[in-house]
Amino acid sequence: MILGGDCLVDLAPFAYLNERYDGELAVLWVDTHPDIMTPAQFNHAHAMVLGNLMGDGDRDFTQAVKCPVKPENVLFVGLHDPTEWEAGEIRRLGLKNVGPAELGQKGSQSVLDWFKSTGAKHLAIHLDLDVFNPKLFHALLFAEPNVPADTFEGIAQGELTMTQVIQVLDDVSAVADVVGLGIAEHLPWDVLALKTMLTRLPLIGRTTERDGS
Repeated sequence: MILGGDCLVDLAPFAYLNERYDGELAVLWVDTHPDIMTPAQFNHAHAMVLGNLMGDGDRDFTQAVKCPVKPENVLFVGLHDPTEWEAGEIRRLGLKNVGPAELGQKGSQSVLDWFKSTGAKHLAIHLDLDVFNPKLFHALLFAEPNVPADTFEGIAQGELTMTQVIQVLDDVSAVADVVGLGIAEHLPWDVLALKTMLTRLPLIGRTTERDGS
């Protein structure tokens, strides 16, 4: 299990797991974004990690993937409103997605059907917390306080509830051997604000020395 950091933290462990299981690992990518960009589209590696795992993207990362994940063994959950380039790449690779609307209508069934279709026994789950609606869960980049209202304009934001995600992961774990779980993109704004406040309070925070003390 991996907890914390950005999405790139799942590159090494998922690459290892797919190699360990001879290329037959299934990967459930629970994320608002597909993470399949290359340096030609974006300059931050956290947006490339799934592409790297499938053998595409920055060579500095793909060379660490000895056994690329097969696109048919990947399913997005929660992805919506990809960029034009991402949508084209998703079509080219034949990647499948259970978006927020389908998940709301059918629950976990489409996810279970996909896992059965892969023929895989082992499953790794990538959970980017930004798949959650930032109005309901606030420890996310998109819920950053004190930034202009249009800071994240044009970028897809999560639409799922925690209850929906828990149900999907609970259901799929009943039929799959879950061998990896990565939870990324945790930004606890309230905790950070509380820490800052505590350092400035009397008795428990830093105090200023008085003259003659």
